[in-house]
Amino acid sequence: MVFDLDFGDILKENMRYDGEFSDIFAEHTHTSSIVYEENRLEKVISGIDTGVGIRTIFNKHTAYGYTNDLSKKSLVELAHVVGKASGEGKSIPDIDLRKKNIDLGFRIKLIPEQVPIEKKVEVVKRANEVAWKYDSRVKQVKVVYQDRVQVITVANSEGILAEEKRYGILFAVQVVVAKDDVIQTGYEPVGGFLGFELFEENPPEEIAEKAARRAILMLESPKAPAGKMPVILDSEAGGTMIHEAVGHGLEADLAQEGLSVYSGKIGEEVASKLITVIDDATIPFKRGSYGIDDEGTPSRRNVLVENGILKGYLYDRLTALKDGCESTGNGRRESYRYRPIPRMSNTYIAPGESNPAAILKETDRGLFVKKMGGGQVDTVSGNFVFEVSEGYRIENGELGEPVRGALLTGNGPEVLRIIDRVGNDLGFAIGTCGKDGQGVPVSDAQPTLRIPEIVVGGENPTE
Repeated sequence: MVFDLDFGDILKENMRYDGEFSDIFAEHTHTSSIVYEENRLEKVISGIDTGVGIRTIFNKHTAYGYTNDLSKKSLVELAHVVGKASGEGKSIPDIDLRKKNIDLGFRIKLIPEQVPIEKKVEVVKRANEVAWKYDSRVKQVKVVYQDRVQVITVANSEGILAEEKRYGILFAVQVVVAKDDVIQTGYEPVGGFLGFELFEENPPEEIAEKAARRAILMLESPKAPAGKMPVILDSEAGGTMIHEAVGHGLEADLAQEGLSVYSGKIGEEVASKLITVIDDATIPFKRGSYGIDDEGTPSRRNVLVENGILKGYLYDRLTALKDGCESTGNGRRESYRYRPIPRMSNTYIAPGESNPAAILKETDRGLFVKKMGGGQVDTVSGNFVFEVSEGYRIENGELGEPVRGALLTGNGPEVLRIIDRVGNDLGFAIGTCGKDGQGVPVSDAQPTLRIPEIVVGGENPTE
């Protein structure tokens, strides 16, 4: 075990008071971060962060505190302060901590900690050079490299003692191009629960070229048509739609607070019968994967929507306690400085039966979305606005010219209900999901999807 702490004694101090549940989250994380911008090395950071968070749940509320002083005196004092928030003392139960060995079976070939920083800088420089040389209209290039090795230990009042070692790597290239008064940006990220072997299948030069190609393609494209029309979301578009318009609304805290359009709708039809939504933290090597969540609950595959019917929400321990059910293994936190809350992991729409090429051929006109950008969602109403970072006209069932500046505007549940084609493919994208001031690594995915009618924002009205 990495942490030489007396978890039992610390828990006992916390449990002297009137809480219903107590836990300790200990974390040791090694990170590296490199930023290359303006054709020079802007930032190289490498460091270690170690700390402990202690929590008490009482009357369906949370008391939480953290420290990076790992002396027993400091931790017992913190356990006392946090526990006291729950009320008067009670008899202290005996705690028999039972160790759980967590092994995801993901074999990391090149541990980031063991790769010299010079080699990490080299891949960043290679990407930067390719991006700048791609076209004379390239005006800005930013390359970001990040890696993380995180060891966590969770001990709780139910006798669980679990430890896990997690790896993560992220590499992203952003290219800004300009011509006259038109500016376009291309962005391409890769990463996952991986080591430095990421670059064996994703050479930095290819990542840079993809970002630059997308930026130039959009720079040379006419503005997108506007109006209501069919839209095909390619499997390569990324899961922005599922993550933002659906996923957050299925997190139990938002649903319980009435801040989700899906509140109180378990067992109801919320989508087309073609739609099944899954959150699965056990998928090998994905950015949102883990063996235990940050409360020590084993990860699992959770079916949230099945053939259009809402089956459940994503729970942590606190929200599960409120609903009288089990945690789904989705209690996550950015670090020991934060309390856990319900979060997505790897969230996706399951593949269907339609051939992606046939979906395009069956669609006479509309917009084909190759890559989604950012967007905004109101989880209460389900209304959203998403940017399209790479899109094409659909003309007579075939891909037409590329178009830029398209926006998709609609309502998440309504869009899910009218989807009439679901491809037999599946494409993943990665990101860092923000919620309540915390960021956690996630991935999302979807097959090729056809929305028969949605409002597309652009400049040229359709006839």
